[in-house]
Amino acid sequence: MNVMAMRAKRHVPGMPAMRTCVGCKERVVKSSLLRLVAAGDVIQPDPRARLPGRGAYLHPSLACLDLARRRRAFPRALRAAGPLSLEPLAEYLRGEQAPE
Repeated sequence: MNVMAMRAKRHVPGMPAMRTCVGCKERVVKSSLLRLVAAGDVIQPDPRARLPGRGAYLHPSLACLDLARRRRAFPRALRAAGPLSLEPLAEYLRGEQAPE
């Protein structure tokens, strides 16, 4: 198959923006994913999607975080040179999933 035929579809006005989860690789509506940015050597959750820098997207679940960690997806997705700390992200996700 021709590589050019594999191109992602361009955004169509009126259609929601789609993004791919770096953990499970599922392509879903952007609003259902959590944006992440590299702040130095730490991965910072960006729930309002306002922080500067290259972003990556993840389902707000510990399962997708673990998949992404095992696949070493974060440095590649965020184009980071060295290792990145996942602790602030893990704490954020644990807080999101805490029973109320």
